[in-house]
Amino acid sequence: MAIAILLLTLALVIWQPRGLSIGWSSLGGALLALATGVVTLQDVATVWDSAWNATLSAIALLIIARILEQAGFFRRLALVLTHVSLGRRRLFLPLVVVLGALVTASLTNYGTALIWTPTLMEILFVLGFSSKATFALVFATGFLADVTSLPLPVSNMVNLISTDFFKISFFHYILVMIPMNFVAIATGMGVIWFYFDRYIPFTYNPAPMPPPDSVIRDPLVCQWSFAVLGLLLIGYFFAQPLGIPISCIAVSGTLVMLALSGRWFHKEDAAIIPIRQVWRQVPWEVTGFTLGMSILAYSLRNTEVTTLLSQVLKQLSGWGITQVAIGTGFLAALLSGVINHLPAVLINTLAIRDVLGIDPVVQEVMIYANAIGCDIGAKITPIGSLSTLLWLNVLEQKGRPMPWGQYVRISFVLTIPVLFVTLLSLAIWLPWLIA
Repeated sequence: MAIAILLLTLALVIWQPRGLSIGWSSLGGALLALATGVVTLQDVATVWDSAWNATLSAIALLIIARILEQAGFFRRLALVLTHVSLGRRRLFLPLVVVLGALVTASLTNYGTALIWTPTLMEILFVLGFSSKATFALVFATGFLADVTSLPLPVSNMVNLISTDFFKISFFHYILVMIPMNFVAIATGMGVIWFYFDRYIPFTYNPAPMPPPDSVIRDPLVCQWSFAVLGLLLIGYFFAQPLGIPISCIAVSGTLVMLALSGRWFHKEDAAIIPIRQVWRQVPWEVTGFTLGMSILAYSLRNTEVTTLLSQVLKQLSGWGITQVAIGTGFLAALLSGVINHLPAVLINTLAIRDVLGIDPVVQEVMIYANAIGCDIGAKITPIGSLSTLLWLNVLEQKGRPMPWGQYVRISFVLTIPVLFVTLLSLAIWLPWLIA
């Protein structure tokens, strides 16, 4: 029954009947599981205890991203990119990758999919890029939204669910994952260059682009943006030792940005950014999708699925660190590609917890390989990641829909080498770090 309800919910998420968002589809599946007795109210409470911090953090950072978008921050960033690149492809493409990675790290992979992608498309249109060149750069941005979401727990909900479940400190997490993120960026840049280089013009004319400062709508918000993002990063470091959930730090940053944009402390100045519009643009379906899919994943805990996963992981634990990292990561990628990375990371964390009698180093490798597999491996299929679904929706709204078959053909070729190299690097880096 649990598996049947999960598959039905995934079908609705993929199909998206008119008027039924992915959030309501997921919640509907969770309610069906509750009504049929597959899960109990106690299970729902347990799941919410595991997912609320990640969910609230994601929503808070998306509100910040929307405020920055309305202020002109991202348009200015994109224009700076075009001018700094001096009309040269060899500078433009790496800067697109790096800026996309920075947006993902600080404002989640959802921020990259929902905000950085359409902003980049607008700039490419003004620059006169061909449809193939635009496709190449936009696909690269969407691909890297998840691939480069490793560095911070808040960069991807998968990361925060993992760190909360296993009580991993923020400092230890970034010691492990920031080097892995650099590996993923370098490898991702290599495969993107190999696959898409022929589509991107060698030079372009930046002359049609206006000065970067001319697109700023709210100078006050843009002026304080880097300071607020920097303070958020500092807050993440100190949150856990003080027993403060990371979501509280993210919400505090959101309140500061709302105060700046709404001129709460300067009543004589009129607000420039329409806060109500920002509020309407926040993808609230993230909350319903996360909670619903997490409940459905938790409903599988007593089925043969988690038992089988635990047995597989137990077998892997005796094969050596490298095999453990690669095997766990690709197993997580497979699950993510089939049932989405949010239920996949929760199912795998339950399975890893149930593997008894293994070396602590091996278990830690499994934990991080699971996160890497669910972050990077989720890109193989459109259903694998919520950010991919949101990104595809953005393309459809912009009049550039992408068939799922085309997406899978390209993404599979790009994802496998990046995932393999990153997992191999984890097998080398983590034991050395612990030692």
